[in-house]
Parts: sequence; C-alpha cells; structure tokens
Amino acid sequence: MHGLLSRAERDGAATERRVTILGATGSIGESTVDVVKHEPGLYAVEAVASGGNAAALARLARELNARFAAIADPNAYQDLKAGLAGSGVEPAAGAAAVVEAAQRPADLVMAAISGANGLAPTLAALGQGRTVALANKECLVCAGTLFMRTAAAAGATVLPVDSEHNAIFQALAAGRRGDVRRIVLTASGGPFRTWSREAMRQVTREQALKHPNWSMGPKVTIDSATLMNKGLELIEAHHIFALPSRQIDILVHPQSIVHGLVEFRDGSVVAQLGSPDMRTPIAHCLAWPARIDGRAQRLDLAKAATLSFEEPDPERFPALRLARTALEQGGGATTVLNAANEIAVAEFLHSSLGFAGIPVLVERTLEVASQRGITREPGSVEEALAIDLEARTLAHDLKPEIAAKA
Repeated sequence: MHGLLSRAERDGAATERRVTILGATGSIGESTVDVVKHEPGLYAVEAVASGGNAAALARLARELNARFAAIADPNAYQDLKAGLAGSGVEPAAGAAAVVEAAQRPADLVMAAISGANGLAPTLAALGQGRTVALANKECLVCAGTLFMRTAAAAGATVLPVDSEHNAIFQALAAGRRGDVRRIVLTASGGPFRTWSREAMRQVTREQALKHPNWSMGPKVTIDSATLMNKGLELIEAHHIFALPSRQIDILVHPQSIVHGLVEFRDGSVVAQLGSPDMRTPIAHCLAWPARIDGRAQRLDLAKAATLSFEEPDPERFPALRLARTALEQGGGATTVLNAANEIAVAEFLHSSLGFAGIPVLVERTLEVASQRGITREPGSVEEALAIDLEARTLAHDLKPEIAAKA
C-alpha cells in the first residue's frame, strides 16, 4: 500500500533500511535513536558520529549494533576505542572519520551535526547520492546554492527534518508547485514573546534557555529566543523549496501546533499540525514515502482549545530582518550571518555578551564583512568554510566594542 506500511511490511517483509546518524548524541540524534529503537526490524544502523563525548557515543553504538562509530575530536579516539572494545564496532576519530561515516553505505543519513561543522560530512553524504534527512539548517545557510547543486548532480534526495520545513514539505503534496502563492513558517515566539525591549536587555542565560514548548540544544534554544532560528529557517526554505524571499512569510504561533502552511493560488491554505515533538518529523523522514507509528504524544485539538497567530515584532526581534536582508543580498552574506550568530550566541552563553547584543554583533559583522568583500558566493566546501572562518574572526574582533555598548 503506497504511503502506509502494510502489516506484512511491518512484520519484516519490507527491506530493512540502513541508517547513519550524524550528531547521534545531540538532541535530534537522541530523538532519532528513540524512533529507530521502537521500530525493530525496520532499521539497522550503519554508522553513528558525534563531536565529542566518547563514552556516550560508544554506549550508543553498542545499543544500536552500529558497524562504525566516528568522533570528531581526535583526542577522544582512545576513549572511544576502549568503550567499544569487544563490540565489533569499528572506531575512528577526526574530521575525516566523520566524513567517512557520512559516506558509508546507507539508505538514509540523518544529518544532525549542529553548526558549520555539519557542512562537510553532509555534503559528502549527498555526493554519494544518499537520501539525506537534513536537521542542520546551517548547511543551507552557509552554502545553500552549493548544497542543492551537489544534491541535484548526485541524484540525492533531501528530506527536511526541521518541523516547519517538514510541515511545508507535507502540505505541498496538496497541489502543484506552480500553484503555490506563498508558504508560511510558524514560530513559537520563544520565552520573550511578550517582553519589552527594556526587559530583554536584562535577560539572563538561564531565562533564555527555558523554551516554553520545545526541548532543544542550547544554541538552537537561544536562536529561538532571538528568533534567529526563524531567520535561518527562512534562508533554508528558500533553498529547499526554490522560492524567493517574497513568497516566504513568518507568523508567530505560541502554541506550536501548526508548524507550517501553504497558500495556493485559489485561496486554499493547507497546514500541517502536530504536537511540538521532533520525533514526528523525524519519523516522517525515516519512513518516507511511507508512514510508521509515531512516538510523539497524539494531538488533542479539544485540549489545545485555542490556536492564535500574530505578526513578529521586527523592533524587538531584529534577527528576522537581518536574515531576510542577508538572503536578498545573496552571495556569502548568509554564510557571514550564520558565523557571526554562532559567535554571538557562544559569547552570550559564556556571559561575555548581553542578550540584546547578539543581533547587534551579527549586524555589525555583516556590515564590515560586506565592506571588506568577505560576502562572496562560496563555490566549494573549502570556500564556504574560509568565509565562515573570516566571519568568525571578524565577529570575535568586534565583540568587545559591541559588548561595551549593548
């Protein structure tokens, strides 16, 4: 039966899917593992990879009976090797090892390494013609044109894992692409949706890390608080769905029930709804084009009762404006935007930059980078990473000036 696994398929008649999980010990990786473990017989794990935490990676590789485990930190190799002793799982360490994990034979690669570090291994998976479930938005923000060109040349399939893009992907099935008027990404508004600009200047690290709806890693949680995550998702949507900025809108939806909407030319609006749980889009990608039983709590609309929507405030949340401007500027502007934001968020998490200083540092970095010709279009992974490094260095240099004022 197309689109739904039959009982025979669920009992093992279907070909087992081999899965590789990049970023296996992170938030998305953990949710992916949860979905895979609760579908025995449907999935086998080829490889797992993470940035650090050798003990956690070794434990996970053993649990999943993976064939290969790679840790990005070369200094963690001995710990990983010791943790895998006697398991039959092959250990490896270093950036090249993570790329090797991405290139190993698999039906689907879950690309969940956060930040620009995910670019090289994800592109490597695409180059092998894999189906890539993309949970790393920075890949498209840093080198979206290169990323999608690589996917097309290799015949790879890109499935969006971000809840909003996954929602759009599902809703687009309701009509022809040529009949789409616009798409709408929803945002929870984060923990400071109703705060004044003055109050937001006093935000603490602990307050910013308390998201009202979602459980995510610290970097993504801060991005949600500034709404930069939605700015990055705007850029991501442009590349995934080949739509210009003017056809992509953002709406604040505090309940996080409606994850994305597609408006068609006849006035019909098709939305995807679900509980705020990343295991839903992960399950969708793992089974696509079929469906499997979800792990998330079933949506009870009667209990949810009210669904509300509002326009985002560009004055209190300037990150959205910065992201749209960078997208429309083109070239490597979005690469600079992402790099500067990663530095700004890290500085905030280390208490060396105020919350209100995050978008200020990003904007100032973009301005200076443009003046210095850093915002060129990257034509390769190496060029994208070079621009990323230049922008990070620039943001570091500008941080003391911004921290003193913001």
